[in-house]
Amino acid sequence: MSFNVKGKVAVVTGGSSGIGLETVRLLLAEGARVAWCGRNTERLAASLAEMLASFPEDNCMAYPCDVLDKEAVTAFAAAVEARFGGTDMLINNAGQGRVSNFEQTDDEQWLAESRLKTFSVIYPIKAFLDQLTRSPCPSITNVNSLLALQPEPHMIATSAARAALLNLTHSLAHEFAAKGIRVNSILLGMVESEQWRRRFAERSEPQQSWEEWTQGIAARRGIPMGRLGKPEEPARALIFLASPLAAYTTGAALDVSGGFNRHL
Repeated sequence: MSFNVKGKVAVVTGGSSGIGLETVRLLLAEGARVAWCGRNTERLAASLAEMLASFPEDNCMAYPCDVLDKEAVTAFAAAVEARFGGTDMLINNAGQGRVSNFEQTDDEQWLAESRLKTFSVIYPIKAFLDQLTRSPCPSITNVNSLLALQPEPHMIATSAARAALLNLTHSLAHEFAAKGIRVNSILLGMVESEQWRRRFAERSEPQQSWEEWTQGIAARRGIPMGRLGKPEEPARALIFLASPLAAYTTGAALDVSGGFNRHL
């Protein structure tokens, strides 16, 4: 089944690696025109080269941008409009979490984590809102975490910020319904990433394979599916919610955690 996004314009923030890059790849494979951004210019250039090896240049746009820089995000939106004429789908892929408990988290770190998880979504929405309003099938989809509903004491600041993003997403879904813009999110569990690869390289038992090591983590954490997620799996969920296939879905939070959730 097609996602019905051929010819449509998608914007993916944090698109140069991990879930973001897999989302870009799948959108391009489905025939969408895709603009993605990232802070690391070398990684962004590498992602563009990788996509150009498989997909038409006319459908690819990589733009250096820090989503916490309001002026830079506004410039990104203007560049997308100049290149593609507008935007149909905005996919906000927020940054990594902070590992610390209450005593280990100072005031500035609380503020930084809250700003990262909310303004990395607020600034792009503000910048692309006019373009989305003109689209016949507009959507905003936010990458969030299971921490929003299932907080972890060792990630207290991130858990609180993720809960705020969940609330924001739900509120925007109601406010933007009158504009015809759907707003949804996915709630990630534990997904393979460069952060996990770095931890694997520092593992205490070097004879363990990646599969054995990650399965051990899944077993210890009680993930029913017995493994970590792969980046392309949340990417598929993101594109479904962003696409016309989810035309009657807004304000939803789709769990992508391998059953790690412990709530109804």
